[in-house]
Amino acid sequence: MITPIELVVFDCDGVLIDSERLAVRLHVAVGAELGWALTEAEVIEKFIGRSIISNGEQISARIGASGAALWLERFEELHRAAVDTELAPVDGILEVLDMLTLPSCVASGGSHDTMRRTLGRTGIYPYFAGRIFSAGEVVHGKPAPDLFLYAARQMGVDPAACIVVEDSKYGVQAARAAGMRALGYSGGLTPAHWLEGPNTTVFDDMRELPALLAKASQPGARRQP
Repeated sequence: MITPIELVVFDCDGVLIDSERLAVRLHVAVGAELGWALTEAEVIEKFIGRSIISNGEQISARIGASGAALWLERFEELHRAAVDTELAPVDGILEVLDMLTLPSCVASGGSHDTMRRTLGRTGIYPYFAGRIFSAGEVVHGKPAPDLFLYAARQMGVDPAACIVVEDSKYGVQAARAAGMRALGYSGGLTPAHWLEGPNTTVFDDMRELPALLAKASQPGARRQP
C-alpha cells in the first residue's frame, strides 16, 4: 500500500506560469550580446529547471565572473519587461487550482522577489501565499533534493506523502532524490522522454492533473521500481 498524498508541491516556471519560453528567448539574446552563442535547445538543456545560482556558475565558467554578473543583470532587466507585457498562466492551471482540494505549496529555483512578481502578475500568487519556497533558502538547488525536502519539512509532511509537479528533468530528478513521487508536465518545452523514470507519470495537458492526483493515491496503486 502506498502512502496517501498529503501535499502537492508545484514547481513555478513552466508549471504555473508560461515563463520558460520567455526565459529561453532572453538567454539566447543575452548570450549573443556577451559572446556565448547558444541555441534554444542548448538553453533548455543547460539552464531550464536549474536555480539562478547554478545558471550563474555555468555562465561564469564559460565567460568569467564579471561576464556572468552582467549576463544575469541584463537577463533580469529584459525578463522584468517581458513579464509585464507577455507573461500568462500555463494553459489550464487556474482551473486546476480552483479544483484542488489537497494541501499545496510552490518550490522553485526562482527567487522570492521574482515569484512575487510573476505569480502576482498572473493571478496565481493568492493560491500559494505563505507557502512559497525558493532555492535561495537551501544549500543546493535542483537536481539536488534539498529544496523539496525543505518544503516538506516546512509544511510538516513526510516526503513519501508528497507528489511533485515538475516540467524539467532536473526537477523530476530532485523529486526522486527526495523520495517523492512526480508528475512530469511535458506540455511546455521539455521533451517527454526527459521526464520519464521511476515514480514519475508524464502528462501533457494540465487539465489532467486532478485525475492524476486522485489516481496516485488510489488503493492498489504502486510505486514504479
